[in-house]
Amino acid sequence: MMRRRMLKSKISRITVTGADVAYHGSISLDPGLMQAADIREWEQVVVLDVTNGARLETYAIVGAPGEVRINGAAARLVDPGDTILVLTYADYDEDDLTDYAPKIVKPDA
Repeated sequence: MMRRRMLKSKISRITVTGADVAYHGSISLDPGLMQAADIREWEQVVVLDVTNGARLETYAIVGAPGEVRINGAAARLVDPGDTILVLTYADYDEDDLTDYAPKIVKPDA
């Protein structure tokens, strides 16, 4: 049976609140955003910086409420104030795609 990698969830157009190069890595996300987008702590995420075009992969960790902080080496690619998208993907069996729809979270909408 064929499996397809599909968008699982997307947090759309959020503003980066901080960046910490000295941290070991990851993106710290508001726990409410993580719950709404079905993102688990330590889950792989793709970060797309709408402001400067940077794209990176990292993992999500639970941050403080309201926090969207880029950590580690990625903090050299994304600055506080930048607008980003956070995406997750998952592999699905073809049969699971009949009623498929990703979770899309638009906090600023």
